[in-house]
Amino acid sequence: MNADALGILQSWSAPLGLDLALGLTALVYARGWLRLRSAFPGLISLARLAAFFSGIAFVWVAIGSPLNAFDDVSLTVHMAQHLLLMAIAPPLILLGAPALPLLHGLPGWLARGVVGPCLRWGPVKRLGRFVTRGAIAWLVAALALIVWHIPVVFELALRLQWLHEVEHGCFFGAGLVFWWPVVQPWPSAAAAPRWIIPLYLFCATLPCDALSGFLVFCDRVVYSSYLSAPRVFRISPLQDQECAAALMWVCTTIIFLMPAVVITIQFLAPQSAELPGAGLAGASGMAGKRLDAAKWKIV
Repeated sequence: MNADALGILQSWSAPLGLDLALGLTALVYARGWLRLRSAFPGLISLARLAAFFSGIAFVWVAIGSPLNAFDDVSLTVHMAQHLLLMAIAPPLILLGAPALPLLHGLPGWLARGVVGPCLRWGPVKRLGRFVTRGAIAWLVAALALIVWHIPVVFELALRLQWLHEVEHGCFFGAGLVFWWPVVQPWPSAAAAPRWIIPLYLFCATLPCDALSGFLVFCDRVVYSSYLSAPRVFRISPLQDQECAAALMWVCTTIIFLMPAVVITIQFLAPQSAELPGAGLAGASGMAGKRLDAAKWKIV
């Protein structure tokens, strides 16, 4: 490890607020999962628990681990954060069917008196249905990707810590909205036929391809802050930019291709839903079928 990298690591400190928030979320989910598991053993599988915890872990890796110390000296690291927050952690969290475990993991007074009424409030329900429509969800994700990579906005976020945190929150929130129609976690209902999801995922690769293609083939460093940053990975700023773009190009293509293939197989051969790992909306959909939400009491 060179001196610059060592100095960056030594100056890094763990974000205690984020660590506490992620840890508390994981504990609430685990408590709710255990309570549901004792009453309905087959409702939410162990695999869903693992998916949720993996998603939380990837959020921590992106912005709570020492990786976060290098995002202002390496565009490749910065791009890896964006991928974790937007394309990897959100679908895993949604695959955990988080609604029931989180609600049942909260103290009863909080779930019944605050969270439940808020979720049932008309404007909140309408807003949720609106932003998770396929076209709107796609637009939200595309705008988040494009706007935050505009050089002026990107450079400003590097200089202002609070804006950088807003950027991370936007990517994570846009990721949850984008993946919602794909995973379709309980208790949501599909607003469009499932066969359209592969097309939705293909269209989602277009903004990523455009941005990564521009960064790969551009003959100059787009984000000037990296020109004066320490070269902790012993590559030039232009090479770092090309590496970041290639990472985005390859990873988004693979990540979007996998669910598209699974959903296509399910659509063409419905009996495959019984195979291990099949069904991106499986557990949440099963929960909706097995239980009438109106009969649930938050205890």
